[in-house]
Amino acid sequence: MSTNPPRAVFVIRETEYEALLARHATREQARFFLETRGQKLETVEARHQHFTKVLKQAHDAVPADWRQATLARADLDRFHFAPEDVVVAVGQDGLVANVAKYLSGQPVVGVNPDPALFDGVLVRVPPEGLAKVLPAVVQEDCGLERLTMAEARLDDGERLLALNEIFVGHRSHQSARYEIVHGDKREAQSSSGLIVASGTGATGWARSISEATGIRFPLDRQEAALEFFVREPFPSVTTGTSIRAGRLDRDHPLTVISRQNEDGTIFADGIEQDRLAFDWGRRVEIGVARETLNLVSP
Repeated sequence: MSTNPPRAVFVIRETEYEALLARHATREQARFFLETRGQKLETVEARHQHFTKVLKQAHDAVPADWRQATLARADLDRFHFAPEDVVVAVGQDGLVANVAKYLSGQPVVGVNPDPALFDGVLVRVPPEGLAKVLPAVVQEDCGLERLTMAEARLDDGERLLALNEIFVGHRSHQSARYEIVHGDKREAQSSSGLIVASGTGATGWARSISEATGIRFPLDRQEAALEFFVREPFPSVTTGTSIRAGRLDRDHPLTVISRQNEDGTIFADGIEQDRLAFDWGRRVEIGVARETLNLVSP
């Protein structure tokens, strides 16, 4: 066990206002851009100021003897999380999913900076509650949900983790060609790719596919199981559509073999830049990961 004092690692993403300034260089240019689209800079600026206020409130809630660090979402893949870290994700639910695959058991506290904007499925702690939650985490005197994660493992050992879902397909989202193996069934397919989702991700991207197809596999977020959906499978002389969806568990993963000459891709939780190449002949096995996301419940 580490003898270092706890460290609160705040994970944030740039606000809409910051993104506008980065793109347009000046405040007035950003204003002009928004006004040409019927929007007001003051509205965006007000949300930025509110977030800044909430973030300061969250930093002030950290116990005096703790260390602190602040990490932008874009830098997650370059940051080393220590065993004694408590991760504080301040933002929308997707931020919790973004950080999940970079952790190794550290607890995550999701702080909702604006309940009027964000659903708060994973960011459940109000800013004013953080001062009580953080000490409770270290004292192991809080609720902890161990959320199931998905893993994609290539034939060379490379792997990718996801809290919500894993996408397998073509990098440009055009038709992808592959072989799919589910249980004792095997089929060559051409489709818009496939999604493998956890119980957490079942409320997101996978939900839209489920509702469109009428196929449902009810999953609890802590259940060691996944669901998969093939997006728009196309029947032809060489491809079939009999494997469209299914349920996976630890003993029954999904296997996919690429039949794409180039630009085959596998990415997790919507972060396309952190991906695995999936070109001709590569084989990936997707199933329940041994890791879980340890989400603190208020």
